[in-house]
Amino acid sequence: MHGRRWTFLIDFEHDQISMRILKLLFLLIAPSLIAFAVFMPIFVDAGRNAVTPHGPYPISDRAQTLHDQLIIGDFHADTMLWRRNLLERADRGHVDLPRLIEGNVALQMFTAVTKSPAGQNYHDNDTEAFDNITALAAAQLWPPRTWNSLLERALYQAERLHGYAARSDGQLRVITSRAALDQLLTDRAAGQTVVGGLLGIEGAHALEGDIANLDKLVAAGHRMIALHHFFDNALGGSLHSTGNLGLSDFGREVVAEVEKRGLILDLAHASTQVAQDALAMTNMPIVVSHTGIYSVCPVRRNFPDELMQDIAATGGVIAIGYWADVTCGNTPASVAETIKAAIALLGEDHVSLGSDFDGSVVTPFDASELAALTQALLDEDLSEGQIKKVMGENMIRVLRARLR
Repeated sequence: MHGRRWTFLIDFEHDQISMRILKLLFLLIAPSLIAFAVFMPIFVDAGRNAVTPHGPYPISDRAQTLHDQLIIGDFHADTMLWRRNLLERADRGHVDLPRLIEGNVALQMFTAVTKSPAGQNYHDNDTEAFDNITALAAAQLWPPRTWNSLLERALYQAERLHGYAARSDGQLRVITSRAALDQLLTDRAAGQTVVGGLLGIEGAHALEGDIANLDKLVAAGHRMIALHHFFDNALGGSLHSTGNLGLSDFGREVVAEVEKRGLILDLAHASTQVAQDALAMTNMPIVVSHTGIYSVCPVRRNFPDELMQDIAATGGVIAIGYWADVTCGNTPASVAETIKAAIALLGEDHVSLGSDFDGSVVTPFDASELAALTQALLDEDLSEGQIKKVMGENMIRVLRARLR
């Protein structure tokens, strides 16, 4: 009896010591874990979404007057991926509501990134490679439901935008219909300070192979569907794999649903064969949401010029990005030169803006500095009418054609 008691006491003291050790280890490790969760995403965001250091860009009175009259729209920004408050001006990245207002942006498409393979490049990515977004979601303390579900990541990013709109005192609206678009433009013309945010997905792998999930994405507000990102998926081939696969049967089903539902089809990152397959089976304006022009910057990331012409012939638009990998330059002038070449190749009705802001790219300016692009376009001798079309009117035309 006494032996069992002493054994119990010894075991109890051993457990108490073990608990103290565990508590001590937790107290030692917890600050490091907290610091990692707080600072690592900030460090990654600041490094991957940088603005090239520069002095103030000179803006002429003519350029500023024109810029203030523009309706500006951008087809692609990945801002919802990052842990920033969209309602507050940040000292990193490219986009937030104060900077959109300062840059006179009327419409910003926010694209949900849900998977990005480690070692991502423009030439060869393994579908099964470690996914960077899983680590980023966990580090940024996204809800656990997003850690293993690409669909939930897209839904969560939509929830974030809706939440910001609800807390913006009317300065941010989520645009999901043609009527909401027209009301936004009417209110801006009347002098209201308001920005329209639209939602899209960057890669339909977020469907997780189930067409029924398109209902969930649409209900969440997503209106632009990009078929691919950096890797092949259930819909077909990516521009960044070696096989140039075309649309699968599931991919064809998704494209047909996008057309039927009045959604916007985005071919950015799709293989050339997927693009050709989509063109052959649809009769709607199609978008390439962020890209460059091959004859200006001959890299794999940019579709061949002839394919770009075929896409423009749908009544759609090619949206020009701001980063060096697609423009082969890193100044407002290099973006303007690409836009001028796009107009020469495709016509002034088929060129738009697709910054890829906050998409792990370095840009020569952020959203607040868009007047520098207006100045650069004037310096390229574009007419004011052409600038108005490229900066927003062409985007609005496509949105009105597709949104219900």
